[in-house]
Amino acid sequence: MTPTLLAIACLLAVTLGYSAVCAGSPFGTCRKCHGLGYAMKTNRRGHHSRGKKCRRCKGHGKRIRIGRRLFNRAQSIYRDGAR
Repeated sequence: MTPTLLAIACLLAVTLGYSAVCAGSPFGTCRKCHGLGYAMKTNRRGHHSRGKKCRRCKGHGKRIRIGRRLFNRAQSIYRDGAR
């Protein structure tokens, strides 16, 4: 197998794998709050307490994946063009 065909096969496998992940689990954990939904604060003693809710995920702890967002956008464009 030539290196070009091997690279194409690897890219195809990665793309299909990521699309399967986006279809099976469209939401991933928020990278800013690590899925907690809020920021952790530390007081002067060093104890952790709950802070404000995360602005990025609006306190849910989950965010829609980039691939799923692209898929949703493509579907809405297709639906709008079909009307």
